[in-house]
Amino acid sequence: MRLARLPARCAFVLAGSAFAASALAAPAVDLDQVVVTASRTAQTQDATLAAVTVIDRAQIERLQPSSLPELLRGTPGASLANNGGPGKATSLFLRGSESDHVLVLIDGVKIGSATSGGASLQDIPVEQIERVEIVRGPFSSLYGSEAIGGVIQIFTRRPQGAFVPSFSASIGSYATHRGTAGVAGKSERGWYSINAAHEDTDGINACRGKPSPGGAGCFTNSPDRDGYRSDSLTLQGGYRFNEQWDAEARLFRAENHNQYDGSQNNEADGVQQVAGAKLRYRPSDRVSLSASAGRSEDLSDTYKNGKYSSTFETRRQLGSVQGDIGLGSGLLTLGFDWQRDRIDSNTRYARDARILRGAFGQWQQSFGAHALQASLRRDDDSQFGGETTGSLLWGWNLSEALRLTASYGTAFKAPTFNELYYPGYGNAALAPETSRSVEIGLRGTHGERRQHVWSLNAYESDIDDLIAFDASIGLPGNVDRARIRGLEAVFDTRLADWDLRASATWLDPRNDSRSASRDKLLPRRARQSARIDADRRFAVANGAWSFGASVYAAGDRYDDLANTRRLAGYALTDLRLGYVFNEAWSVQLAANNVFDRRYETAAFYNQPGRNYLLTLRYRPSR
Repeated sequence: MRLARLPARCAFVLAGSAFAASALAAPAVDLDQVVVTASRTAQTQDATLAAVTVIDRAQIERLQPSSLPELLRGTPGASLANNGGPGKATSLFLRGSESDHVLVLIDGVKIGSATSGGASLQDIPVEQIERVEIVRGPFSSLYGSEAIGGVIQIFTRRPQGAFVPSFSASIGSYATHRGTAGVAGKSERGWYSINAAHEDTDGINACRGKPSPGGAGCFTNSPDRDGYRSDSLTLQGGYRFNEQWDAEARLFRAENHNQYDGSQNNEADGVQQVAGAKLRYRPSDRVSLSASAGRSEDLSDTYKNGKYSSTFETRRQLGSVQGDIGLGSGLLTLGFDWQRDRIDSNTRYARDARILRGAFGQWQQSFGAHALQASLRRDDDSQFGGETTGSLLWGWNLSEALRLTASYGTAFKAPTFNELYYPGYGNAALAPETSRSVEIGLRGTHGERRQHVWSLNAYESDIDDLIAFDASIGLPGNVDRARIRGLEAVFDTRLADWDLRASATWLDPRNDSRSASRDKLLPRRARQSARIDADRRFAVANGAWSFGASVYAAGDRYDDLANTRRLAGYALTDLRLGYVFNEAWSVQLAANNVFDRRYETAAFYNQPGRNYLLTLRYRPSR
């Protein structure tokens, strides 16, 4: 289905929604009170032993981010590098690990490119997102390859009532236009959700690069605006047949056209598509069995001045079975994952497919003031052979208000096809990366209504055979060892009618190899970062006003392994204003980078200056 025909197709789909409401009849899973990513089972956020950040739809609409990377900016442990503004390639480094050390899921289906290794976060429209769970730390013992720095799971929009239509329209700086439309509903047995989104912007000049000699930046001088366009659609639904059986299915597709600055290519058409289905069987309150299948696609065609240049396509098929069995006061989880990656490209790779299989087990137990989560996994890669990973997390409730946590975990990451086989760049001698991490944390919950929440987490990760570009050989190489130490602090409270949230990260990501770059900082990670969000709502006779501000600050970083190209630190201030007319209609105004700060997160790549976005939104509460 081509989303260029989206309006007509959506009109047909929405017209049939009344029928769908009666045909689909199990309530959607209520994600507001649980976290599922930290253990692959449902837990309350207070009960999780891992360091977790949850961003729900109410927070998304309050913060008014223009993109998913902007939403994630400033979350504990996260550092981002963007190549030139809206829609441009964005890398996320979690706890100082590499950008491809973060496993990304959409509704439980793993996404990302098997060639570049990363997930295209910039191509996932924030208007399609209901909730984001960010779990920090090594979780290969539950998810396999890539989960060295952590796991990010994105949940698409969910129904909030029996029949809830929604609509929004936005205009803003850089000739930005956005629109969304959707309908969702749930009843005693079924639920469904249909959402479409469109975004179009002229963007900014992506790169201030210079042509050779010097090879600075993007190897070209093209001082024009580099636009971005995206159309997306989400379809999902579920049905509860009886007390034992239920099923759900989902489809997410986003098509985009991106302009950028480059000497080889300067345009790209891309597709992100995720499809998945899940069947659950609960023979008793103590036993739950599930089987799921999914497929994700990351497709890209590149062009130079409108002339076709290359194709890079990843098609990933996934399957999983999982059983959760209550034994005494504990919960045993057993599962098996299967994954097949295949790439199609006009660039010839020595190998273009591989299969990964993984079997895992987990035990969760609470005894008195103590809680335990232990997991073990064995992965088999058709290319690299077997890898065993494990983790142990422990929590101790020192009092009703304080909990002490500690953990140890191992993880691994298989090299990407580009790192191994890309002609003129790949290094077939690369070995998988492996890691060991330790962490200790303290969290507190205080106040009569438990409105004051804080946490401190300190950690150290040692990564062996870290893959990074080695300028001495002009190829990616295995850095012998990297050592990353960090400290994260979070404080969340309600004070004098203000909702306040603050987070800070201190990071020391060091190259610990025996090379000339020993003791140098790993590139593009800010060593210090902090964010403060403050929001307040004011009720008036005919509605309610809301006002908010966010300040994000990041320290300096280096753009290369040798630490010769320094990127200065910076601070950004965003303001937001909203007015709610009634339970359905609201208007919002966001002013970002209000002091027009010039900064770079990747050398030579520009970032947006002062900009605005005005949004009219319709969404009944029920």
